[in-house]
Parts: sequence; C-alpha cells; structure tokens
Amino acid sequence: MDKPANSLVLKQPIGWLIFLLQFFSVAAAYFVASILPTLPALAEIMLNAVRNPEMPPPEPQLGSALVASTVVSSALAGMLVVWLWLRREGRLQEAIRLQAPESWPRTLVWAVGGTVGTVLIFTFGAQLTQALGLGTPDPSFVLALVTESPQMFALWVVAVAWFAAGFGEEVLYRGFLMDRLERLAGLRGRAWAVLVIQALLFGLPHAYQGMGGMVVTAMVGLLLGWIRNRCGGNLWAAILAHAMVDTVMMSLAYADALGGYGG
Repeated sequence: MDKPANSLVLKQPIGWLIFLLQFFSVAAAYFVASILPTLPALAEIMLNAVRNPEMPPPEPQLGSALVASTVVSSALAGMLVVWLWLRREGRLQEAIRLQAPESWPRTLVWAVGGTVGTVLIFTFGAQLTQALGLGTPDPSFVLALVTESPQMFALWVVAVAWFAAGFGEEVLYRGFLMDRLERLAGLRGRAWAVLVIQALLFGLPHAYQGMGGMVVTAMVGLLLGWIRNRCGGNLWAAILAHAMVDTVMMSLAYADALGGYGG
C-alpha cells in the first residue's frame, strides 16, 4: 500500500529563487503556447486591416478545434519545460510519480471518490459562491465548443479531458508544483499549506468562469491534491478523477445539446 505523502521523509530543499524561475518559465511557456495556434487567424485579420483600413476588423473566429488545440499545445509546452527542469535536477520520477501504483484497485477507489467529490463540490460549491455574491461557475463558453458537433465532442473528450486536463494539469499542479512547494523553506513539512497554495494557483487560470468558477476550481484542486497525498504522491488517482469529471461534464452538456437539437 502506498504511504501517505505526509509520512515520507522531507524532500531535499530548493531555494525560492530557483522555484520562482521554474514557476514563471513554465507559466510563460504555457501562455505562449496557447497563443501559437491562433497566430494564422490573427495574421489574417491584421492583413485584412492593412488591405481595407476603412473596414472595422472582424471578430476573431475561435472555432472548437482551434480552442482545443490551444489547450493541448499549452499542456505540451508546460510539461516540456517541467521535464527539462526536473531532468536537469535528476528528480523527474521523484516529482512526477507516474509509476504503476502498488494497488490499482485502491487507486481506482480513490479515483471514483475524487470524481464523486468533485461533482459534489461543483454542485454545492456553485450554490455557496452564489450565496456569497461571487456568482456561479460559468463554463458555457467551453461547453458550447464541446457540443459543436460529434467530431468536436470526441476531440475534446480525448485531447482535452483526458490528455491536456486530466493528465497535463495533474502533472503540472499535483506533480511539479506540489513537489516544488514541498521543498521550499517555510513550507517543508507543512502539507496543508502546500495544498492550499497549489489549489489557489490552480483556480487562477479558470478566471474565464468568473470569480465563482475560480473559487470552486480551487476547492477541486484542494481535493485532488489531498488525494495525491493520500496515494503517497502517485498521480494516477488524481489523473483518473480529473479526466472522468471532465468527461462526465462534457457528456452531460452534449446530451443536453442533443435534446435541444431534437426539440
């Protein structure tokens, strides 16, 4: 049975300077890679503006496949920079624990628990944020892209739910980020402080869902980080839970869209 992370020996420390350098280099790679797939469309808009200066520039067309490609490219770029840093330190397998768990049944139980827990967080967390005046999470922009067509639904489930979000975000947040935080002076041995910090950072990129979306997503990040710790740092339970939740949400949105089309 995997040991909980808080029962393990303290990790070798890293300095705050190297942490900040690593963190911002990963964030920069993630951001730049999210823009790259949109460059041809942006270049066309700029070219049309030059050719027809009297015409107002058209709104960028963010199609489903294009947005999905930005999510995937971001995850790839972020994981590449993470791999380079950890390989340089010789700590890749120590930080990104993707080895087969000692017990797959136990891992699947944690994954199912994480899935159910996340659904409950979205359900009751949305009510809480609304009561607090923060608004409810609004993922309608993404879900509209997911339900654009059967082909786009399949693309989003495979490429985004399972690869970019389920695998990629867990490697970045519950793997790389938590490992880095666990090595910092002032945070070493303080498991709950690490959990809270990584959860808050996990919520920030979900600003497109509003303040309520960031708060609820941070709560989900807290749960997934706790599951990672309970699995001794192994990421598979968190990966499976994250991917299953996104798949369920996308599937429900698609089913609802089909009902709407049928009406």
